[in-house]
Amino acid sequence: MSAVLKPIRDFEDNFDPFIEDEYLFGNALNPYPQIAELRKRGPVLEGSYRQFMGLPEDLTTRHARHYTITAYRAIEHIFSNPQLFSNGAYRFNLGISFGRSVSTMDAPEHTQFRKIFQRAFLPQIVAKWGDTIVDPVVSDLMDQFIHTGRADLVQQFTLHYPFHIIYKQLALPLEDIKVFHKLAIAQTVTAVDIEHGTLASRNLGEYFATLIEQRRRNPGSDLVSLLLQANDGNLPEEVLISFLRQLINAGGDTTYRATSVLLTGLLSNPDQLDAVKRDRSLIPQAIEEALRWDGPVVSAARMVAVATTLEDVELPAGVHLDVLSGSANRDPEFFPNPDKFDIFRKPAYRHFSFAYGPHVCIGQHLARVEMTRALNAILDRLPNVRLDPDKDAPEIRGIMMRVPKHIHVRFD
Repeated sequence: MSAVLKPIRDFEDNFDPFIEDEYLFGNALNPYPQIAELRKRGPVLEGSYRQFMGLPEDLTTRHARHYTITAYRAIEHIFSNPQLFSNGAYRFNLGISFGRSVSTMDAPEHTQFRKIFQRAFLPQIVAKWGDTIVDPVVSDLMDQFIHTGRADLVQQFTLHYPFHIIYKQLALPLEDIKVFHKLAIAQTVTAVDIEHGTLASRNLGEYFATLIEQRRRNPGSDLVSLLLQANDGNLPEEVLISFLRQLINAGGDTTYRATSVLLTGLLSNPDQLDAVKRDRSLIPQAIEEALRWDGPVVSAARMVAVATTLEDVELPAGVHLDVLSGSANRDPEFFPNPDKFDIFRKPAYRHFSFAYGPHVCIGQHLARVEMTRALNAILDRLPNVRLDPDKDAPEIRGIMMRVPKHIHVRFD
């Protein structure tokens, strides 16, 4: 008899994780001048990034000694040398929320489990999802406003489409989706609200355990079934559950933010938008420029595994590093005129918005497919799309993670 998938358990109080975003990630309109000042002060600064930017301290790592890393080469060195700079820093925050996540692991454990997960995100599999999952989700959402001649592309589109894609990948029952999304987002508030963050994690863990049992008995073409098939018996269930807990945040939240930034950049620069309309081969470089210009995640975390020296600063083992990808991506030594959104930029150096090295984002190919399909649909189905002159211009806000709340547009 197959497992019965019980409804997912919600919070018993009225806690709303969506209102915690500003408190958790900051609400600054433009943190980059302050980040540039930090970079001028030095490549390695003692103190946490949240402290420098005036955010409340992270309750999960307030015990630790922090350094903030601002320079491109230092950040590249950290991402390239996981034997010196451990992902164990994430055990104190992501680990509390997601459990035994690959994001908290180092080699050889990380290498072993990442290979299993990567099998489900190979380019040929992701390409099929573009046709079977991404396009239908994008089309269904746009059908709800395409007849109106105006829309808020965040509240009516980008805020929803990556999450709906994940629901379809997991083949979740429709009645569970609202609470599932709420709990998945609630896991991220652990830094400022450990009680609700850990409760959300427990409820999702119970739900996924039953879901895994159900799909093990009755496999389909969904992501859970694919991961079980790729497992070959070598993937502990707790690791699979932690991956599923993290999926909606790593795959949904960041893609929603990145797509919103891409649309803000293009709509705020109509000449570049027109160029992309005329020549869709420009889309990949527009996506990479959006990721560089205002990537969704400004700061990554690492912990010094072995006492070392970085940029002439001695770092003892065990100290935490706030690795400012957002600073590296706007380092003028590597990206001339870095504050300008320019899809015609020919960068000689990579951006770090998907990190780099062994821990580079597993879902980066899917994120690019989703962003490409979403932009093509907007250009195809919203003729003469433009910012609404009667509404406020979009404002990308945040210190830790960045996104505009609204992108008001008109179209013919």
